[in-house]
Amino acid sequence: MTQQSPLPDANPESTLNLNDSSSAHRFPNQQLAGVYRAIAERRDMRHFLSDPVDAEILARLLQAAHQAGSVGLMQPWRFIRVTDRRLRSDIHALVEQERRLTAEALAERHDEFMKLKVEGILDCGELLVVALPDRREQHIFGRRTLPEMDLASAACAIQNLWLAARAEGLGLGWVSLFDPDALAQLLNMPTGSRPIAVLCLGHVAEFYPKPMLELENWATPQPLSAFVYENGWPDAS
Repeated sequence: MTQQSPLPDANPESTLNLNDSSSAHRFPNQQLAGVYRAIAERRDMRHFLSDPVDAEILARLLQAAHQAGSVGLMQPWRFIRVTDRRLRSDIHALVEQERRLTAEALAERHDEFMKLKVEGILDCGELLVVALPDRREQHIFGRRTLPEMDLASAACAIQNLWLAARAEGLGLGWVSLFDPDALAQLLNMPTGSRPIAVLCLGHVAEFYPKPMLELENWATPQPLSAFVYENGWPDAS
């Protein structure tokens, strides 16, 4: 009989109680606390200041992303830095078009959705597009039965960048409201490649105390215990 795991729920907002570990590979407590703090305080940001991002910091963030794990060491991420203001405006227009189509698809939540700020493309200091390259089919290791692992690997790179940005005091927002074919054409991407994220990166006045969608009463996060099972899927009863 399968069941949900009895693991306790930890409060992500509470002060960490870092008990000593016998592992010789464990980080010192202060460094370990920093890792967990970056995870707990990472936010999907939508409000940015226009101050530029220091070039050395940007390089560090991209290097952190590039150090992500990837299935078969395929490294399926490509980063396109958008520095042309007209191109940035064109990307914003694509996102705005999809925002309105998404609102229509949400039906009764249309007006509620349209009140949400879903991107900071015109405001952030740096704009990055993350894409999957063409000719990914040559990478079979780990993808023969799960071809979507290229996307999962690229998501790991984005998460690395996100956590490093938070540690550097910078905000990052992942925008997925766009037609990927239209964005690929706008960026002159080769056939077979695919954009998966528009990343708004930059300085912020403050970080949200909780996820913005929670603050806006759009969604309510569920506790860890609802997502951890033992020995299989839990019985429906």
